[in-house]
Amino acid sequence: MSSIKTVEVHAPEQQTEGGFFVSRLDALINWSRKNSLWPLPMGLSCCAIEFMAVACSRFDMARFGAEVARFSPRQADVMVVAGTMTYKMADIVTRIWDQMSEPKWCISMGACASSGGMFRSYPVVQGIDEVVPVDLYISGCPPRPEAVLKGLMTLQDQISEEQHGAEVVAQLKDAIA
Repeated sequence: MSSIKTVEVHAPEQQTEGGFFVSRLDALINWSRKNSLWPLPMGLSCCAIEFMAVACSRFDMARFGAEVARFSPRQADVMVVAGTMTYKMADIVTRIWDQMSEPKWCISMGACASSGGMFRSYPVVQGIDEVVPVDLYISGCPPRPEAVLKGLMTLQDQISEEQHGAEVVAQLKDAIA
């Protein structure tokens, strides 16, 4: 006597986020996003010099797909706040952050940007997370270029783990139709 097994088959339209198509699409989107980061340097003090060193040939930020430093918020997707931010500058940083298109990320570079550093005075913002959401903190005063590269690779790892799910599939279906 043979046993009969029934197998339930779903059409691709009925698959949810765990499906093959969505996971492959997530991998493709994340790969392209993480390997084409365009930083917007907000060089506010001495940490900006270290950021400039990262772009030079000795450290070569271009190996990680982030060599295109843009000074226009509409063309950049990673804001790198390097240095001491005052409340007067915070309004400008917020305006630039709002002008950046999605998806966007923020890196806080150095002790002054992350926590106000040694400046415990009324005009200095005690951490840029009071102004814009921060995705990654790089410690140091100023941080070495190696630390900035490590932070960049950590941000790339975070981006590669993002899940876009069914909303991206729906947008692609609308674009094709």
